Amino acid sequence: MKKVLDVGNCDPDHAAISGFLTSNFDVQMGRAKLPADTMSQLKSGDWDLVVINRKLDEDYTDGLEIIKQMKDDPDTKDVPVMLVTNLAEHQDTAVAAGAVRGFGKLEYNDPAAIERVRAVIG
Repeated sequence: MKKVLDVGNCDPDHAAISGFLTSNFDVQMGRAKLPADTMSQLKSGDWDLVVINRKLDEDYTDGLEIIKQMKDDPDTKDVPVMLVTNLAEHQDTAVAAGAVRGFGKLEYNDPAAIERVRAVIG
């Protein structure tokens, strides 16, 4: 079973993302609401994928900042991370920062989104 950390999504979106991932993959979901929680959980567990909201629900931190933090930290730089957004330009920016192209909340039934996740977690 793979472990996926969901970062910065509100309760309904967390439920939807969890449903998307658990219905398509054998995964266990974790959750972090704030940047400090995210980095703490990343350093204390073996995560196979991190999915980060473009804007964190709790404090509206830009998810891209967490991606940059992860990629700058030797302990977390190799953990695959995806940005959750429907906006292609934000996906492009996340990829340029070291993320794997993610998916949007309108893509849960899109075979291409499922394949992007499969490429990371199998």
